[in-house]
Amino acid sequence: MADLEQVTGPIAYHAEGPAWHSSWGGLRWVDMFAGDILALDAATGRVTRTHLATVAAAIRARSGGGMVAGITRGFALIDPDGSMRRLGDLWAPGPLRMNEGACDPHGRFYCGSMSQTPGAATLYRLDADLRVSVAETGITISNGLAWSPDGGCAYYIDTPTGRVDVFDYDETTGLTGRRPLIAIPADHGHPDGLTVDADGYVWVALYNGGAVRRYSPDGREDAVVRLPVSKPTAVALGGDDLRSLYITTSREYLPAGAEPEAGSLYRVTVDVPGVPLHMFAG
Repeated sequence: MADLEQVTGPIAYHAEGPAWHSSWGGLRWVDMFAGDILALDAATGRVTRTHLATVAAAIRARSGGGMVAGITRGFALIDPDGSMRRLGDLWAPGPLRMNEGACDPHGRFYCGSMSQTPGAATLYRLDADLRVSVAETGITISNGLAWSPDGGCAYYIDTPTGRVDVFDYDETTGLTGRRPLIAIPADHGHPDGLTVDADGYVWVALYNGGAVRRYSPDGREDAVVRLPVSKPTAVALGGDDLRSLYITTSREYLPAGAEPEAGSLYRVTVDVPGVPLHMFAG
C-alpha cells in the first residue's frame, strides 16, 4: 500500500458519499449540509461545486446519463444538462433527513434516513420506474451500503449499533436475512461509510477513529489506513484501475482551529482494485 496523499484542501464542512464512475471523468462526492455536489476532474485535479438541495445525501450515476440523488427528504433525478427533478418528500419537515445510499446489481437505488430518535429511520428503495418502497425499518443512522462482487450479499451500517451487518440479496426478494458481521471496538471509532473491493473485502471509514480499516468477508481485520484527521466519513475505490481509495472527511463538531485539514479529500493506492459501482436504471 502506498503512502496517504491529500488530494484537496479542507473544502467541505461535512464531506460524504464519494463515488467514482468513468462517465464522470473523476470522483464525485457531497458536502452534505451545504447541499452541494463536488466533482474532481481526474486529469487536472480541479474541483467544481454544484448546489443541489438543503441536504445532498448520496449520489450515483444513471444508466442514461446524469445522476440519481438522495436529498433532504427524498429522491431526485439530475439530467446530464444539470437540471433536477425532485420526486417528492417521503416524510414531513422535521429533524429526520436522508443520509447514505447506493445502487444494487439490478439498478435500484437505496438511500436511508437518519434520526435523532433511536429506531425511527428507514432504508428506502427507488426502482427504475420511480416507485419507492421500504427495504428496512428500525434504523437510527443509515450509513454505508455496498454489494459483494458476486452480488449475493450486501454490507450495511446503522452507525449506533457499532457494527457492519450483512444481508442476503437477490433480485426478487431484495435484502433479507440481516445479521451482524463485524463488531467495531468502541476505541476504533464509529462505523460510517464503506466500500467493497474485488476480493470481497470491506473498507470501512471510522468516524472519530481517524482511520479506515479493511475487513475480510468473514469479518477479520486485514489492514488499516490512518489519517491525520479524526473524522473520516466514507470511502470509494476509483481511478482508471480502481485502485485509488478515496476518503472523505468532516469537521463536524470540531472546535474552531482544531484539525485545520479536516474536510479534505484523501487518497491512497491499494493492492486490490475495486469493482465498478452499479448505476441507477431509471
